Amino acid sequence: MEVITKINEMRTKVFSVKDSKKSIGFVPTMGALHGGHISLIRSAKRENDVLVVSVYLNPAQFDNKDDLDEYPRQLNEDIELIRKEEADVVFAPGTEEMYPDGFCSYVTQDKLTDTLCGRVRPGHFKGVTTVITKLFNIVKPDRAYFGQKDYQQNAVIKRLVGDLNMDVNIQVCPTVREEDGLALSSRNKRLNPDERRSALCIYGALLKARAMFASNITDAKEIIEEMTAMIKNTEHTKIDYISIVNDYTLEDLSSINEKALVAVAVWVGNTRLIDNTILE
Repeated sequence: MEVITKINEMRTKVFSVKDSKKSIGFVPTMGALHGGHISLIRSAKRENDVLVVSVYLNPAQFDNKDDLDEYPRQLNEDIELIRKEEADVVFAPGTEEMYPDGFCSYVTQDKLTDTLCGRVRPGHFKGVTTVITKLFNIVKPDRAYFGQKDYQQNAVIKRLVGDLNMDVNIQVCPTVREEDGLALSSRNKRLNPDERRSALCIYGALLKARAMFASNITDAKEIIEEMTAMIKNTEHTKIDYISIVNDYTLEDLSSINEKALVAVAVWVGNTRLIDNTILE
Protein backbone atom coordinates (compact mmCIF):
# COMPACT_ATOMS: atom_id res chain seq x y z
CA MET A 1 0.00 0.00 0.00
CA GLU A 2 1.27 3.45 -0.91
CA VAL A 3 0.85 6.49 1.34
CA ILE A 4 0.82 9.64 -0.78
CA THR A 5 0.80 13.18 0.62
CA LYS A 6 1.43 15.26 -2.52
CA ILE A 7 -1.18 16.08 -5.17
CA ASN A 8 1.26 15.67 -8.07
CA GLU A 9 2.27 12.23 -6.82
CA MET A 10 -1.38 11.22 -6.48
CA ARG A 11 -2.09 12.39 -10.01
CA THR A 12 0.85 10.41 -11.36
CA LYS A 13 -0.55 7.31 -9.67
CA VAL A 14 -4.02 7.99 -11.10
CA PHE A 15 -2.67 8.43 -14.63
CA SER A 16 -0.94 5.05 -14.33
CA VAL A 17 -4.15 3.35 -13.17
CA LYS A 18 -6.23 4.97 -15.92
CA ASP A 19 -3.69 3.96 -18.56
CA SER A 20 -4.11 0.35 -17.47
CA LYS A 21 -7.92 0.64 -17.85
CA LYS A 22 -8.57 -0.17 -14.19
CA SER A 23 -11.44 1.26 -12.17
CA ILE A 24 -10.85 3.43 -9.09
CA GLY A 25 -13.01 3.20 -5.99
CA PHE A 26 -12.63 6.15 -3.62
CA VAL A 27 -13.53 6.58 0.05
CA PRO A 28 -12.98 10.16 1.27
CA THR A 29 -12.65 10.46 5.06
CA MET A 30 -11.63 13.00 7.67
CA GLY A 31 -9.82 10.36 9.68
CA ALA A 32 -10.57 8.87 13.10
CA LEU A 33 -11.83 5.81 11.26
CA HIS A 34 -14.50 3.52 12.70
CA GLY A 35 -16.62 0.59 11.57
CA GLY A 36 -18.72 2.78 9.29
CA HIS A 37 -15.65 3.81 7.32
CA ILE A 38 -14.47 0.21 7.19
CA SER A 39 -17.79 -0.88 5.67
CA LEU A 40 -17.37 1.76 2.94
CA ILE A 41 -13.79 0.66 2.32
CA ARG A 42 -14.87 -2.97 1.97
CA SER A 43 -17.64 -2.08 -0.47
CA ALA A 44 -15.21 -0.05 -2.57
CA LYS A 45 -12.66 -2.87 -2.45
CA ARG A 46 -15.19 -5.41 -3.75
CA GLU A 47 -16.48 -3.25 -6.58
CA ASN A 48 -13.30 -1.72 -8.06
CA ASP A 49 -9.87 -2.67 -9.32
CA VAL A 50 -7.98 -0.04 -7.29
CA LEU A 51 -8.98 1.36 -3.90
CA VAL A 52 -7.98 4.85 -2.78
CA VAL A 53 -8.84 6.14 0.71
CA SER A 54 -8.20 9.77 1.58
CA VAL A 55 -7.57 10.98 5.12
CA TYR A 56 -7.88 14.74 5.31
CA LEU A 57 -9.40 16.82 8.10
CA ASN A 58 -10.85 19.64 6.02
CA PRO A 59 -10.84 22.93 7.98
CA ALA A 60 -13.01 24.66 5.38
CA GLN A 61 -16.12 22.72 6.42
CA PHE A 62 -15.94 23.58 10.13
CA ASP A 63 -18.02 26.57 11.18
CA ASN A 64 -16.77 26.24 14.76
CA LYS A 65 -13.02 26.41 15.51
CA ASP A 66 -13.44 24.52 18.79
CA ASP A 67 -15.10 21.66 16.91
CA LEU A 68 -12.15 21.52 14.52
CA ASP A 69 -9.62 21.66 17.35
CA GLU A 70 -11.34 18.84 19.25
CA TYR A 71 -11.93 16.56 16.26
CA PRO A 72 -10.06 13.26 16.84
CA ARG A 73 -6.76 12.91 14.98
CA GLN A 74 -5.05 9.51 14.62
CA LEU A 75 -3.38 9.40 11.22
CA ASN A 76 -0.94 6.58 11.99
CA GLU A 77 -3.70 4.38 13.40
CA ASP A 78 -5.93 5.20 10.43
CA ILE A 79 -3.21 4.22 7.96
CA GLU A 80 -2.77 0.87 9.71
CA LEU A 81 -6.53 0.21 9.67
CA ILE A 82 -6.63 0.96 5.95
CA ARG A 83 -3.58 -1.23 5.35
CA LYS A 84 -5.37 -4.16 7.00
CA GLU A 85 -8.24 -3.69 4.54
CA GLU A 86 -5.71 -4.03 1.69
CA ALA A 87 -6.30 -0.65 0.11
CA ASP A 88 -3.94 0.33 -2.68
CA VAL A 89 -3.39 3.99 -1.79
CA VAL A 90 -3.90 6.30 1.17
CA PHE A 91 -4.00 9.93 0.09
CA ALA A 92 -3.21 12.05 3.17
CA PRO A 93 -2.38 15.61 2.11
CA GLY A 94 -1.71 18.45 4.51
CA THR A 95 -3.72 21.66 4.53
CA GLU A 96 -0.82 23.57 2.98
CA GLU A 97 -1.10 21.14 0.04
CA MET A 98 -4.88 21.40 -0.35
CA TYR A 99 -5.22 25.12 0.40
CA PRO A 100 -1.89 26.77 -0.51
CA ASP A 101 -1.20 30.46 0.09
CA GLY A 102 -3.42 32.56 -2.16
CA PHE A 103 -6.19 29.95 -2.43
CA CYS A 104 -9.43 31.84 -3.10
CA SER A 105 -11.71 29.63 -5.25
CA TYR A 106 -14.70 27.90 -3.66
CA VAL A 107 -17.61 25.83 -4.92
CA THR A 108 -21.04 26.86 -3.66
CA GLN A 109 -24.49 25.35 -3.99
CA ASP A 110 -27.98 26.78 -3.42
CA LYS A 111 -31.24 25.21 -2.23
CA LEU A 112 -30.03 21.85 -0.85
CA THR A 113 -27.66 23.66 1.51
CA ASP A 114 -30.32 26.02 2.88
CA THR A 115 -31.99 23.43 5.14
CA LEU A 116 -31.07 21.04 7.97
CA CYS A 117 -27.36 21.33 8.83
CA GLY A 118 -26.88 24.07 6.26
CA ARG A 119 -29.34 26.24 8.14
CA VAL A 120 -27.41 26.05 11.41
CA ARG A 121 -23.83 25.64 10.14
CA PRO A 122 -23.10 28.59 7.83
CA GLY A 123 -20.34 27.89 5.34
CA HIS A 124 -20.17 24.18 6.16
CA PHE A 125 -21.33 22.90 2.80
CA LYS A 126 -19.20 25.37 0.86
CA GLY A 127 -16.26 23.63 2.50
CA VAL A 128 -17.69 20.20 1.65
CA THR A 129 -18.39 20.96 -2.01
CA THR A 130 -15.00 22.61 -2.45
CA VAL A 131 -12.93 19.81 -0.94
CA ILE A 132 -14.95 17.09 -2.71
CA THR A 133 -14.49 18.87 -6.04
CA LYS A 134 -10.75 19.05 -5.39
CA LEU A 135 -10.52 15.41 -4.33
CA PHE A 136 -12.54 14.19 -7.32
CA ASN A 137 -10.32 16.22 -9.65
CA ILE A 138 -7.20 14.74 -8.06
CA VAL A 139 -8.24 11.09 -7.61
CA LYS A 140 -10.60 10.85 -10.63
CA PRO A 141 -12.60 7.97 -9.14
CA ASP A 142 -15.09 5.88 -11.05
CA ARG A 143 -17.09 5.39 -7.85
CA ALA A 144 -17.05 7.26 -4.53
CA TYR A 145 -18.53 5.87 -1.31
CA PHE A 146 -20.41 7.65 1.48
CA GLY A 147 -22.58 6.61 4.45
CA GLN A 148 -26.30 7.34 4.76
CA LYS A 149 -25.81 9.00 8.16
CA ASP A 150 -24.61 12.09 6.26
CA TYR A 151 -27.78 12.20 4.16
CA GLN A 152 -27.74 15.91 3.37
CA GLN A 153 -24.07 15.80 2.46
CA ASN A 154 -24.79 12.94 0.07
CA ALA A 155 -27.67 14.84 -1.54
CA VAL A 156 -25.42 17.88 -1.96
CA ILE A 157 -22.62 15.80 -3.51
CA LYS A 158 -24.98 13.96 -5.86
CA ARG A 159 -26.35 17.29 -7.11
CA LEU A 160 -22.81 18.69 -7.39
CA VAL A 161 -21.76 15.74 -9.55
CA GLY A 162 -24.85 16.06 -11.74
CA ASP A 163 -24.80 19.83 -12.11
CA LEU A 164 -21.08 20.01 -12.92
CA ASN A 165 -21.06 16.89 -15.15
CA MET A 166 -18.49 15.04 -13.06
CA ASP A 167 -17.83 11.52 -14.29
CA VAL A 168 -18.13 9.72 -10.96
CA ASN A 169 -20.81 7.42 -9.58
CA ILE A 170 -21.88 8.18 -5.99
CA GLN A 171 -22.55 5.10 -3.88
CA VAL A 172 -24.44 5.58 -0.59
CA CYS A 173 -24.11 2.71 1.89
CA PRO A 174 -26.30 2.01 4.94
CA THR A 175 -25.57 3.65 8.29
CA VAL A 176 -23.55 1.37 10.55
CA ARG A 177 -24.68 1.30 14.18
CA GLU A 178 -23.52 0.00 17.53
CA GLU A 179 -25.52 -2.92 18.92
CA ASP A 180 -27.65 -0.47 20.93
CA GLY A 181 -28.46 1.60 17.84
CA LEU A 182 -26.11 4.58 18.17
CA ALA A 183 -24.84 5.54 14.72
CA LEU A 184 -21.07 5.19 14.44
CA SER A 185 -19.34 8.56 14.32
CA SER A 186 -15.80 9.79 14.87
CA ARG A 187 -17.32 12.28 17.32
CA ASN A 188 -18.61 9.48 19.58
CA LYS A 189 -15.11 9.27 21.07
CA ARG A 190 -15.73 12.64 22.72
CA LEU A 191 -18.70 11.37 24.76
CA ASN A 192 -18.20 10.49 28.41
CA PRO A 193 -20.09 7.41 29.72
CA ASP A 194 -23.15 9.43 30.87
CA GLU A 195 -23.32 11.30 27.57
CA ARG A 196 -22.92 8.05 25.64
CA ARG A 197 -26.02 6.68 27.38
CA SER A 198 -27.93 9.89 26.73
CA ALA A 199 -27.02 9.79 23.04
CA LEU A 200 -29.21 6.69 22.62
CA CYS A 201 -32.26 8.96 22.73
CA ILE A 202 -31.44 10.05 19.16
CA TYR A 203 -31.98 6.58 17.71
CA GLY A 204 -34.89 6.09 20.10
CA ALA A 205 -36.58 9.19 18.70
CA LEU A 206 -36.07 7.95 15.13
CA LEU A 207 -37.61 4.61 16.08
CA LYS A 208 -40.54 6.52 17.60
CA ALA A 209 -41.05 8.34 14.30
CA ARG A 210 -41.02 5.07 12.40
CA ALA A 211 -43.51 3.51 14.80
CA MET A 212 -45.87 6.47 14.53
CA PHE A 213 -45.71 6.44 10.73
CA ALA A 214 -46.34 2.68 10.76
CA SER A 215 -49.47 3.47 12.80
CA ASN A 216 -50.67 5.74 9.97
CA ILE A 217 -49.73 9.01 11.66
CA THR A 218 -48.60 11.24 8.79
CA ASP A 219 -48.71 14.70 10.38
CA ALA A 220 -45.10 15.88 10.52
CA LYS A 221 -45.70 18.30 13.39
CA GLU A 222 -47.20 15.57 15.58
CA ILE A 223 -44.27 13.24 14.96
CA ILE A 224 -41.72 15.98 15.60
CA GLU A 225 -43.43 16.93 18.88
CA GLU A 226 -43.17 13.34 20.15
CA MET A 227 -39.52 13.11 19.12
CA THR A 228 -38.79 16.47 20.74
CA ALA A 229 -40.34 15.42 24.04
CA MET A 230 -38.32 12.19 24.08
CA ILE A 231 -35.01 13.97 23.53
CA LYS A 232 -35.74 16.91 25.83
CA ASN A 233 -36.48 14.49 28.65
CA THR A 234 -32.95 13.06 28.34
CA GLU A 235 -30.05 14.52 30.31
CA HIS A 236 -27.10 16.25 28.62
CA THR A 237 -29.02 16.91 25.38
CA LYS A 238 -29.89 20.05 23.43
CA ILE A 239 -31.78 19.81 20.15
CA ASP A 240 -30.21 21.56 17.16
CA TYR A 241 -33.03 20.54 14.84
CA ILE A 242 -35.58 17.82 14.17
CA SER A 243 -36.95 17.99 10.64
CA ILE A 244 -39.14 15.93 8.35
CA VAL A 245 -38.35 16.77 4.75
CA ASN A 246 -38.76 15.62 1.18
CA ASP A 247 -36.06 13.00 0.65
CA TYR A 248 -34.98 14.58 -2.68
CA THR A 249 -35.43 18.35 -2.32
CA LEU A 250 -34.90 18.41 1.49
CA GLU A 251 -37.80 20.85 1.79
CA ASP A 252 -39.89 20.72 4.99
CA LEU A 253 -43.07 18.65 4.84
CA SER A 254 -46.27 19.23 6.77
CA SER A 255 -47.63 15.79 5.90
CA ILE A 256 -45.93 12.58 4.83
CA ASN A 257 -47.28 10.91 1.72
CA GLU A 258 -45.21 8.09 0.27
CA LYS A 259 -41.70 8.88 1.48
CA ALA A 260 -39.87 11.32 3.75
CA LEU A 261 -36.56 11.85 5.50
CA VAL A 262 -36.52 12.36 9.27
CA ALA A 263 -33.27 14.12 10.15
CA VAL A 264 -31.99 14.97 13.61
CA ALA A 265 -29.07 16.97 15.00
CA VAL A 266 -28.57 16.96 18.76
CA TRP A 267 -25.87 18.31 21.05
CA VAL A 268 -24.94 15.72 23.67
CA GLY A 269 -22.76 17.60 26.10
CA ASN A 270 -20.33 19.46 23.84
CA THR A 271 -20.62 16.97 20.99
CA ARG A 272 -22.96 17.45 18.04
CA LEU A 273 -24.40 14.22 16.60
CA ILE A 274 -26.58 13.70 13.54
CA ASP A 275 -28.73 10.79 12.42
CA ASN A 276 -31.69 10.09 10.16
CA THR A 277 -34.17 7.54 8.93
CA ILE A 278 -36.37 7.18 5.87
CA LEU A 279 -40.15 6.79 6.26
CA GLU A 280 -41.85 5.09 3.35
